[in-house]
Amino acid sequence: MKVIGLKEICLCASAMMAMTSAASGDEYPTDAYFGDTHVHTGWSADAGFDGAVKTPVEAYRLASGEEIIANSGIKVRLNRPYDWFMVTDHSDAMGVINKVVEGNEEMLKDDTVRGWSEALNSGDEAAAAAAKSELIVMQSEERLPGVVMDPKWMKIAWEETVDAAEQFYRPGEFTTFIAFEWTVNADGGNNLHRNVIYRDGAERTRPRLPLTTFQTQDPLDLWRWMADYEESTGGQVLAIPHNGNLSNGRMFEEQQFDGSAMTKDWAELRARYEPLFELTQMKGQSESHPALSPEDEFADWDIWDKGNLAVKEKEDGDIQFEYWREALKAGLRIEGQLGANPFLYGANGGTDTHTGLSTTEEDNFFGKFKTLEPSNEARWAFPLMTGPTQSYIGWEQTATGVMGVWAIENTREAIWDAMKRKETFATTGTRLKVRFFGGFDFAEADLGVDLATSGYQRGVTRGSHMHKAPQGKSPTFMVAAMKDPEGANLDRIQIIKGWIDRVGQAHEKVFNVAWSGNRELDAQGKLSLVGDTVDRDTATYENTIGAAQLAGVFEDPEFNPENKAVYYVRVLEIPTPRWTLYDKIRFGITDMADEVPLVHQERAFSSPIWYGSEG
Repeated sequence: MKVIGLKEICLCASAMMAMTSAASGDEYPTDAYFGDTHVHTGWSADAGFDGAVKTPVEAYRLASGEEIIANSGIKVRLNRPYDWFMVTDHSDAMGVINKVVEGNEEMLKDDTVRGWSEALNSGDEAAAAAAKSELIVMQSEERLPGVVMDPKWMKIAWEETVDAAEQFYRPGEFTTFIAFEWTVNADGGNNLHRNVIYRDGAERTRPRLPLTTFQTQDPLDLWRWMADYEESTGGQVLAIPHNGNLSNGRMFEEQQFDGSAMTKDWAELRARYEPLFELTQMKGQSESHPALSPEDEFADWDIWDKGNLAVKEKEDGDIQFEYWREALKAGLRIEGQLGANPFLYGANGGTDTHTGLSTTEEDNFFGKFKTLEPSNEARWAFPLMTGPTQSYIGWEQTATGVMGVWAIENTREAIWDAMKRKETFATTGTRLKVRFFGGFDFAEADLGVDLATSGYQRGVTRGSHMHKAPQGKSPTFMVAAMKDPEGANLDRIQIIKGWIDRVGQAHEKVFNVAWSGNRELDAQGKLSLVGDTVDRDTATYENTIGAAQLAGVFEDPEFNPENKAVYYVRVLEIPTPRWTLYDKIRFGITDMADEVPLVHQERAFSSPIWYGSEG
């Protein structure tokens, strides 16, 4: 185990970005590129109902570094542009909201739609919010007005979505993707949403309209639709599920959507078309839950566990099938039963913004809905989602997240390919960088200048599989993290292990691998807190604690070669101001509730490395 000192930072930074030829003749990824896989504009019905008017073109303008006018009429510019970006408007009723607001004659013949139009044009935010809630409920119950589901409205919006992505694609500088969201709200609001992302350009994607839940709500049908797209066009496509935490136990349920038993073919199809899972976004995190990981002191962050999208309360046992870590462990067990692992998910982070504005910086956070843009000085207390007995309030929304992708270049093909092979890491918005390699003979000497070469030539990287260990060998993992150059220092690097024992029971453990300062592990392997430099009166902090870079080599001390296992990396920054603290100071808020968090620790998660799983 080693902590890299300040004198070594420059050398190691070069190592993390080393470009060398692999033994296979391929090039190693040269750098991590950051982007957002989950963006809604005013063309998504729920966004438009909330007052969003930004178009895909405007979303791309902001993401690429331009200043634009937000939905609420104030100027917005990112502190840093993205490297890559996509718009993922809901396929259901894509573009319909524009016609509703305009008062399209055909639309207004329906009484429900006419009521929506009146609410949206009334200037009454409460009326508009009620209309949005009605829309979501009706969609989840499959009783939307027929005129809303007419595909002719989508055709116009889809073609313009494709055109916008092509217009802003600048290979090597700013990469765009053609994409959409398939939005299943099963059983009255159980979130089974997927973002569907193409590797291809307009020639293949323009002629075929996105799949909608008007056609099917079964994910198996989505995967078959994706397979048909690839077979008929020669293109490639992948899907990313999100918000397992709002699925009321359905995201990782151990059966098919219709209640039938999982099969090997079903598991293989899921793993083929869903390489990543979005574990952090504005509606809470889906990494793990304190009830599932009681020994993990950092599991209690950005928790949304009151219910599903309609805030319908969960039943006992639901959370077991909602979180990424639990699914990673379950997948190992299922593989032993079926011969295939359906939950081979790498790490993804996205914003799920519904404004067209992807803003993850806490001091420049424009909210995830128009009514929660900073023009609303009381947005912390504004109702966000309301259910039968409980609600989510504005302060509970988070500014997260983004995904880092280790790719050989900033092009559509290279970044998509890296997503497919899971060479990714998710962050809560910070742009810290994470390297993660697994092998059987890494040593501290490998942490020097040639870290990347050692990692790729003598081991496997995130998203990969390690097979049977050589006699007498245990897995060794090499990890390194560099701080966001414009952000906070690092607190620690952890490796989180999940495994299945010989009787099929799942286990997990968190190992501290590298950390800042002179702290020492206690007898239980715990590490004291890093400290806190945040000034609550000024919303500032000091990088006087923590480290600019951390790295370490970890050998699993509890390794059993007969047990399937999965490992991933979690990196924590030192405490920093949350967007709520910036608002409190900026607007002079004196009555902010005590329950509102003002400080947090930003973090990152690598895609896993699996041991003993065939993949």
